[in-house]
Amino acid sequence: MTEPLVLLMGKFCDARLFEAQISEFSRTRMVIVAPIFYGDRVTDFAQDVLAQLPPKFAILGHDLGGFVAMEILRKAPERVLRFGVMSSNALADTPQDAAVRENDIILIRSGRIKEVVADEAMKSLAHRVERNFTMGHLRTMAAGFSPEQAIDQIRAFQKRPDQQGTLRKCKVPAVVICGDQDPITPVRRQDVMAAMIPYSKLHVIENTGHYPTLESPEATNAAIADWLAQPYVLRS
Repeated sequence: MTEPLVLLMGKFCDARLFEAQISEFSRTRMVIVAPIFYGDRVTDFAQDVLAQLPPKFAILGHDLGGFVAMEILRKAPERVLRFGVMSSNALADTPQDAAVRENDIILIRSGRIKEVVADEAMKSLAHRVERNFTMGHLRTMAAGFSPEQAIDQIRAFQKRPDQQGTLRKCKVPAVVICGDQDPITPVRRQDVMAAMIPYSKLHVIENTGHYPTLESPEATNAAIADWLAQPYVLRS
């Protein structure tokens, strides 16, 4: 069976985050990019997405989408045939991180979302020739968000639950993908997260920051293809 592939985008992103993946994998399977807009909690997003998905699917979430993918795995593990996260985190927000996000909310309310995106991109993109192109892509996607939608996504970061227990219960082929130069979700944290998940593989993309699908699309596609080719395992 070739299961549908569900892609969940990161904060302030739309389907353009996955252009290379849609082009590659839609040749052989249904590819669904699910919006994450409705509510201000990860549980809200997961409930809305689940209502729109087919009965069984493979799911891969980037950044905020990774939090939603973990919540979907927690809420409906019987529907998840393969599970993946990219540049994400299983831990709840720290008080320090939550406080920093309040500054971003103030800027967004004053119409400065592109400034928030540019600041984060400067910190999280690898130092490569394509950096300016990637930053432009991120700014263009963020411009499509209303202030309310953007703030809701930040609130979801602040309120997200700890999902370490969810990952330990995963019973399907799993993948963790990250960039080797990502300071937001560094490799050491991704390694720990991958170790929590039975049957998982860690793919570290070289010369890449927080956005592997944009910075290194071919290497990211190779990691996803490897995951999709993993044999199924029996649930216990």
